[in-house]
Parts: sequence; structure tokens; C-alpha cells
Amino acid sequence: MDLDAYFAEHPLSDASEARPQTPPGFKSGFMALVGRPNAGKSTLMNALVGAKVAITSKTPQTTRTQVRGVLTRPEYQVVFIDTPGFHKPHDALGEQLNASAAAALEDVDVIAMLIDATKKTGTGDQRIAQNVAASTASKILILTKADIATKDEVAHRFEEARDLASWDAIVSLSAKSGYNTEALLEEVVQLLPEGPLWFPEGMASDMSSSMLIAEVVREKVLRRFREEVPHSVGVAVDELEETGSLLRAQATIYVERESQKGMLIGAHGQSVKTIGKQARADLEKMLGTKIYLGLNVKVKKNWRKDEREIKRLGYME
Repeated sequence: MDLDAYFAEHPLSDASEARPQTPPGFKSGFMALVGRPNAGKSTLMNALVGAKVAITSKTPQTTRTQVRGVLTRPEYQVVFIDTPGFHKPHDALGEQLNASAAAALEDVDVIAMLIDATKKTGTGDQRIAQNVAASTASKILILTKADIATKDEVAHRFEEARDLASWDAIVSLSAKSGYNTEALLEEVVQLLPEGPLWFPEGMASDMSSSMLIAEVVREKVLRRFREEVPHSVGVAVDELEETGSLLRAQATIYVERESQKGMLIGAHGQSVKTIGKQARADLEKMLGTKIYLGLNVKVKKNWRKDEREIKRLGYME
């Protein structure tokens, strides 16, 4: 449930009730997750929140906008901000993704920089670390994928990255296995200030239903067509209507070439039907309601170079 829907069901009698009272010593704050593409930011956020709130795939730049995941426990609330991976942009969309990631470094309490422990650090990591080091927020270095990295690889990443910024904590972990995720949370909570409950208990994300539907559909496209169409795909929800216990959604998948459209539709429409079936199954679990999902596929040539289209698809803040 998104924030607007929550407050529609739980109306507030006055502004003073907007945030529930918290016990003395309650901590809360915002933590940005930054790093190169495929460093494991979305996977880690999902693991920390304990629910799927960000889409994942092996395709670089899967995340195209800031996604917030919320973890609430009796003593604290952490709002994680997943960001697009910093990369060398090749079009207006790439430039916007970098701008979105950079904006996430502002007005947060903690910045976590993720480095894939299986890969050598490079100039990309150094550029990201320069932005991180310039922030006044607390800083945590996270070495990810410790489940598949060797001990030597983790040690080498530590040596390569420990002087990139003034770190308040360094943690190696595996989001997939859960190794050291609780240790990370302990470090984060120590760095948080005392604060209010920013989001209602039980809310895992503030993403709107429309954006969630669009993102899950895009995830299924990325996973089915890993090489052929990944960066050319955009998804927009055209209609969304709730009727009783059924949520009806009509969405359009945009690609840049006719050949890509043909692949997504598939013979006798089987590919797009499979994408819809897989997306619907995930969405019904995430939203807790039955869903009718209709999908169209259209060609919008060079949409990644058009800021108006980028904004219309929700990839521009």
C-alpha cells in the first residue's frame, strides 16, 4: 500500500496526529545506498526491509529512480534509499540516472557505499567515493557478495577501498544469504539520530501502486530479454482502477525499435502473456489484492534521448 492509500484508509483528525508518538530514545533516519551498477543495492535493500520493494535483475542500471524501503522495529525506523548505479552516461536517461543518484546524497543521515567484493575497485568507485566523502552524513563502506567472494578478494577490496573516504564503519556481507545484514543494521542504528516515525508501521515502501506495477513489469522484461532490449524498455501505467477486491491496471511497454516490439510480443502473443502472468503473480503478493493486468507494446523511437518522455515514464524527479 502506498502512502496516499494508507492515509485514505486512516484519516487524520488534525496535523498533530500525522506521526505517531514514539518512545524516548527512539531513533530514525534516512540512509542512501550508492555504488556502481550491479553492486547489489536493490538486493540489499530488499533483504534489510524483509520484503520486495525494489526490482532486481542482472542487467546494469535496473534501478532508474530513487526507491525508498522502510524498516520499522520497536527501537528504530530506517528509511533506505535505493539509487541508480553511477555510470558513464550515453544519453539523457543515463544523465538523469546519475543526477538521481547524486541527489540521494543530500539530506540523509547515513550514506552506504556498496562495492562488489568479487570485482576490483576502479575509477568509477573512486569518483563515487569523492561524492560520498564530500557529504557531511555518516559513512559506511559495504563489501557485498561475500557469499561468493573469496577471503582474499574481500581482503583486497578492503585494502583498495578503506582510504577512499573517512568511514564510520566497514561491513562485508551477503544480502542473498543474510550473512552480516544484522551486523550492518547495528552499525546503522548507532549512527542514526533520535527522531520520529517517518512512515506508518507496517509500510515497507512509499512507492505508488502505479510505479510499482510499472517497475515489476519492467523487471520481468529485463529477466526474459536480458541481452536484446534491456535499456530500451520503459513502462507506463495508463489506467488504474480499484473495483471491490480487484485492481485493474492497463500498462504500456515502450521500446525503441520494431524488432524489439516483435520480440516482446512473441509468436501468437506468448511472450507478452508470460510477462504479464509473472508480473501479476508478484504484484498480487506485494499489494495483497487480486489484479487484472493488461499489457500493450508500443514503439517510441529514441525515447531515452527525450527528456519529456523520460519524465512521463517517471524516471525524472
